[in-house]
Amino acid sequence: MRIGIDIMGGDYAPGATLSGTVLALSEMPAYIDFALIGDRSLIEDYLTDNRVPRDRLHIVHTSEVVEMGDHPAKALNQKPDSSMAVGFRMLRKGEIDGFCSAGNTGAVLVGASLAIKSIPGLIRPAIGTILPSLDGPGNIILDIGINPDCRPDVLYQYGIIGSLYAKYVTGIENPRVGLLNIGSEETKGNLVSRSAYELMNGSTDFLFVGNVEGNDLFSNKKMDVVVCEGFVGNIVLKEAETLYTIVRKRNIQDPFLEKFNYENYGGTPILGINAPVVIGHGMSNPVAIKNMLKHTMEVVEAGLCEKIKETFNNG
Repeated sequence: MRIGIDIMGGDYAPGATLSGTVLALSEMPAYIDFALIGDRSLIEDYLTDNRVPRDRLHIVHTSEVVEMGDHPAKALNQKPDSSMAVGFRMLRKGEIDGFCSAGNTGAVLVGASLAIKSIPGLIRPAIGTILPSLDGPGNIILDIGINPDCRPDVLYQYGIIGSLYAKYVTGIENPRVGLLNIGSEETKGNLVSRSAYELMNGSTDFLFVGNVEGNDLFSNKKMDVVVCEGFVGNIVLKEAETLYTIVRKRNIQDPFLEKFNYENYGGTPILGINAPVVIGHGMSNPVAIKNMLKHTMEVVEAGLCEKIKETFNNG
């Protein structure tokens, strides 16, 4: 298996991305190798200075960088030889099995949509992440930012892809799917959530457990997957990240609260496109980069994209 990484992407690139890849080398199986996509001279200097073995590393030189402040919709067209644009082309051609980047999130999403494209039958792809739980492995929540406004049928499809992610990547045999709402009663919520409830209730595509509320998010008692619009999901995610920041600033030490550290998750896959793409946090340090690479491997090994394609082709 070969995983491509955008060496030039992220606030602390290329130092953090290269250091994280070296950490991954020692922790990931020997059958995994890496395509280091970026400025060859910078990569070569780092590998030489740190005496890094190169038998599992393949350098792909690029001359341009998509910066964090670049316009997401224009960046890849304006910089066709950027590490991000080249990574997407390699993935589309099958030269790598998965691609990950901690670079400009908007540009990654645009590139995935244009170069890799959505799976036929899927209305809109999503991104999700895992919310820590007091009594289980955590809840997968999607969408967390691609689609601020969602139609009921889009939320229904999120139930499908979230359930597949929970089953094949996190290993939950029969994931329970809940719809995030302001009350557990089926009549609660706005027009979209009430309509989505009607679609999801009694579904044979996933195990729907009804509406769930904000105070259910950090427990696995009711559900394993939480479905919501990207507007709401993004607020939930950033509040969780802020909680962790406050905890650290107040020097509070607690094993559960440490689960809110984004470094532990590394990145989140774009769910519903034709090949594995994982987005990392822009502020990723080497540990986060290492875990982003690990999660990319997990998504590839689970065959998640193929599972989603099969589901929608048979649906």
